Amino acid sequence: MTTEHLLWIGGLEKAGNGELIPVENPATGEIVAHCHSASKEDVVSAVELAHDTYKSGVWSRAPRHVRAEVLERATSLFETHLAALIDIEVTQTGRAVREMNAQVPSLVKWFRYYAALLRTEERSVLPTVGKLHNFLDRRPLGVVVQITPFNHPLLIAVKKLAPALAAGNSVLLKPSELTPITSLMLGKIMKEAGLPDGVLSVLPGYGATTGKALVEHPLVKKVDITGGTAAGRTIGEIVGRNLAKYTAELGGKAPLVVFKDANLDAAVNGIAFGAFIASGQTCVAATRIIVHESIYSEVLQKLTTRATSIERRMGSPKNPECMMGPLISERQLKNVEELVDEACLYHERIVQTGGNRLEGRSELDDTDFSKGYYFPPTILAYNKPTDRSILKARIWREEAFGPVVVVVGFSTEEEVIELANDSEFGLGAAIWTRDLAQAFRVSEQIDAGIVWVNTHHRNDPSSPWGGAKSSSGVGSENGIDAYHAYTTTKSTIINYASAEEMAAEDWFKEGARSVRYG
Repeated sequence: MTTEHLLWIGGLEKAGNGELIPVENPATGEIVAHCHSASKEDVVSAVELAHDTYKSGVWSRAPRHVRAEVLERATSLFETHLAALIDIEVTQTGRAVREMNAQVPSLVKWFRYYAALLRTEERSVLPTVGKLHNFLDRRPLGVVVQITPFNHPLLIAVKKLAPALAAGNSVLLKPSELTPITSLMLGKIMKEAGLPDGVLSVLPGYGATTGKALVEHPLVKKVDITGGTAAGRTIGEIVGRNLAKYTAELGGKAPLVVFKDANLDAAVNGIAFGAFIASGQTCVAATRIIVHESIYSEVLQKLTTRATSIERRMGSPKNPECMMGPLISERQLKNVEELVDEACLYHERIVQTGGNRLEGRSELDDTDFSKGYYFPPTILAYNKPTDRSILKARIWREEAFGPVVVVVGFSTEEEVIELANDSEFGLGAAIWTRDLAQAFRVSEQIDAGIVWVNTHHRNDPSSPWGGAKSSSGVGSENGIDAYHAYTTTKSTIINYASAEEMAAEDWFKEGARSVRYG
C-alpha cells in the first residue's frame, strides 16, 4: 500500500499542481509512495509567502535567543521522531539501516551548534579613526532556496537549514524527487518546535520545473545546492543573472594515498569506509586509491578480501546485519555499469572483485538482488603497481557515484601529488601515514577543500566543507562561514563628537581652507 504526501507551505500540507512523483524503494523496485510536486504557480505563491513572512519580522527580527530556543526544541523533537525518520530514510534511499542508525541521530549536532552560535557570537567594533563608534551586525538575506540530493536527504537538509534559520532567513527547501519524504517530515518537526508559519516551506518537484522556477525567482536572495557539477553550473548561471548569492557543493573524485609506513590494516579499513559507505554514493567517496609500490600487493590483497566480505553481507537494507544496500535507481546503476564496462573493454584483467550487477539471491537473508539496483564493491587494478594505463579510462576522471575504486601505485612524493591532483575535482582527499612531517608536506600540496589524515569522511558542524576546484563547487557548508554566507554585513557608525566639534566640520563653510575627507 502506497502513501501520498503533499507539499509543505506556510505551516500546512497543501496539494501541489505539478506532476505526481512516484517514490521507489531501490532495494525492491516497488513504488512505496507518491508525492505531490510544486508547479511554477505553486513556487511563485510559496516565494511570495516566504518574502512576506520575512518582511513581517516574525522570524527575521526575532531576538537571537528566540531563534536559538526554536533550534534547541527542534533537537528534542528530532530525537523523538528518530525511529520513523530512520525507517523512511532507509526505505527511500536504500541505505543500510546500520548506516542510518549511526548517521541520523548525529544530525542534532547542527541544530545545537548554530543555536550555541546565536547565543555566543560577539559583535565586532572597528578601530575607525576619529570620534566614531563603528560596529557590525549580521542581518539575514531574506528568501533563500536550498536544493538537496538523494544520497543524504536528512543530513544535507539539516546542514543547510540550521545556519539559514539561525540567521533569520525564510527558506524554501526542494528535496530530490527520489527522496522527498523525510524532508517533508522535517517541515512538520520545525513547526512543532515553534518556527513561525511561512519561514520554512518544503517543495518537492523535478529540477527542470520546480527547481528552475525556484532559482530564477527575483525575490530569492541566495541559492544553496548540493548536486552534480553540470547542474551546479546551469543553476549558477541563472543565479548570477539575478545577482543572488550562491553556494554549491558539487562533484568529487577523492584521492586516498597510502604511504609505505602506514598502518595497513587501519588504512584498508579507511579505504573500505571511504569507498563503500552509502554504496559509494557520496561526494567525498575515496575512488582513486594511490598506494606506495612497496606495499601495493599487500594492500590490494587486503582490500579485495574486505570487499568480498562486504559483498557476502549485502542484502535487505532493513536487515541490521546488511553491510551495503543498492544504488538509488536504475539510471544510477546504468551509469556505474557503463563506466566499469568501458574500463574493462580497453583494460583487460583489471577487475579484482565485483564488476557486475548482482542478480542472484543474498547469502545473508535471501534478498532477491534482481529486483533492486545492487552493485557490489568493485576494485579495478592491475597486479603490477607500475602499470598505470588505467589512468586513461573515464572512471579515473569521471564521478561514478557507486562502490567502485581504481587502485594505482606510486614511488615518490612528487608522483603521488601529481596523481592526487590529476582531476578536475577538488573536494575531499585522504592520506594514510605515520610520518607527521610527510602528512603536513603532502596535505599542503593536494588541491582539495578537505584533507583527512589517517581517517576519512569526518563531518562536524564546526568544520568547513567545500571544494578547492570549481568542478567541486563554490563556498562551503558548516561552521561560522556557512552562517555568515546566509547573512549580509551591516556597518553602523555613530559620531560621538561634541556639538562644537561637529560645528567645526561644516564642509561648505565660507572661507574654510582645510576640510576632512573620509
